[in-house]
Amino acid sequence: MQKHGKHKNNKVSYLESPERRKAFSPEQLLNRIPVKESDTILDFGAGTGYFSIPVAEETKGTVYALDLDASMLEIIKEKALEHQLTNIVPVEGSIEALPLPKKSIDIIIASLVLHEIKPLAPLLKQMKNLLKEEGYLICLELEPKGNSEKAPRITLEGMEQEIKDAGLEITEKFSPAEFLYMLVAQKSD
Repeated sequence: MQKHGKHKNNKVSYLESPERRKAFSPEQLLNRIPVKESDTILDFGAGTGYFSIPVAEETKGTVYALDLDASMLEIIKEKALEHQLTNIVPVEGSIEALPLPKKSIDIIIASLVLHEIKPLAPLLKQMKNLLKEEGYLICLELEPKGNSEKAPRITLEGMEQEIKDAGLEITEKFSPAEFLYMLVAQKSD
C-alpha cells in the first residue's frame, strides 16, 4: 500500500493489516453471502475498501462505499482505479444523508462499525428500510473481552437482539475467529 503513504496512520494500518486478512478475509465473507451479479451493495463504514473492492469485483451492480472520513474514500477511489472498477460509488456521510431510495439495496455490509453507533436501533431500522425484500444485512463485529477493553463493543447476543428488534431475521451466526463474530440477517416483511 505504498501509494497510500500519505494516509498511513494507525487506522489504515489496522484496516490493511495481514492479521485482519488472516482472521477474516474478504474472500471468506464472499463465500458466505449470496452475492449475485446484479446486486446493489452498501458497504457501511467502508474504511479503506477492504470489502468494497472485492465485492465490486463480484458484481456488476453498484457498490456504495459509505464512510465519514474523506481520506478513506480517497483510498477507495485510488484502489478502484488500480483494479479498473467503475461500479464503486464513494459516499461521504452517514446513513441519514445517503441519497438512496427505500428498498434499493440487496446487501448491506457493516464491518467493525455498528458498535460505534449510539443508539443503534434507529440506524438498524433505516438499514432495514434501504433493503429490498429478502435483502441481507451482514454484520461483523469484535466480541468484547473482559472489563479492561477501552473500545466500545457489543456482544454477539446483544447485537443479535438489536437486529431482531429492528425487524430483521437472523439467518446465520458465524465466528471466523475467537474474537470475531458475523451475523447474517434478512429482511422478510
